[in-house]
Amino acid sequence: MIVLEGGLKQKPMVYRIQEFAALAGVTIRALHHYDRLGLLKPSGCSNAGYRLYRDCDLARLEQIVVLKFLGLPLKQIGRLLKRESPLADTLRRQQLVLAEKRQQLDAAIVAIAHAERSMQSGREPDWDAFKKIVREIEMQNNTEWGRKYYSAEAQAKLAELKKKQPWTPELQAQVTKDWTTLLADVEAALGEDPADPKAQALAARWRKLVDGFTGGDPEIQKGLNRMWADKANWPKGDAKRFQINPAVQEFIVKAMKASS
Repeated sequence: MIVLEGGLKQKPMVYRIQEFAALAGVTIRALHHYDRLGLLKPSGCSNAGYRLYRDCDLARLEQIVVLKFLGLPLKQIGRLLKRESPLADTLRRQQLVLAEKRQQLDAAIVAIAHAERSMQSGREPDWDAFKKIVREIEMQNNTEWGRKYYSAEAQAKLAELKKKQPWTPELQAQVTKDWTTLLADVEAALGEDPADPKAQALAARWRKLVDGFTGGDPEIQKGLNRMWADKANWPKGDAKRFQINPAVQEFIVKAMKASS
C-alpha cells in the first residue's frame, strides 16, 4: 500500500504478464523461464488464472537483468538472490572474467587493424596472427566453466600468474604433451612400490606439472581440488579429454603420501 499526501492510500499497481513484459522490456517467454527457475515468481494469479505482477516484482527483475548483463548464469543469479552466495565475491570474479575478455577483444582489434593496413598497402594480411588469437579465445572459452570452483582470491592470483606466463596455445600443447608422457610413465610403473625412488621421481614430476598451473599457491590448489572432486558434473567433452586411469591416480596418491 502506498501512502499519498493527506494520508490517502493507493493500492500498488497490478500488471498482467503482457503489460509487465512491455513495462520491463523483456519477453513473455523470458518471464515464463524465470518463473520455472524460481528466479521471479508472479505475485499472484487472477480468477481466470492469469499471472499477475506488482511493482516489487519489477525491482527484482531489474536485479536479474543487471546480473545477466554482467554475464552471470541464471543458476548463479538465483543463488545470489537467495543470499546463498556472497555478491561481492561473485562481482569480483566476474570483473576478472570481463577484464580477460576485454584483453582478448583488444588483441583482436589490433590484429584486424594490422590486417587492414597490410591490405591497404597491397600485402596479404597476417593470417597466422588471426589464427593465434582465435586459438587463444577458443581455449579461454573452453575453460571458463571451471571458474566457479575458485574463490575470488584464487581467481585474482591466477590472473597474476597469467600475466607472468600467458597461457598460450603453444604452452597448452607442451603441457598436454608433458601430462600425456607422465601418465604413460606412471601406468608403466603400476605394481612398483610407491616408496621406491622410481615412484618418487614420478610423484615429483606430477607435483611440478601441478605447480606449473597453481604456482604452488594453496588457495589455487583448493579450487583445483574442488574442480576434480566434481568431475562427474564437468562438460562431457572435457570429462572425456581429461580422463585419468583410476589405478594411476591411486598409485600417485600413495607415492605422494609416502614422500610426506
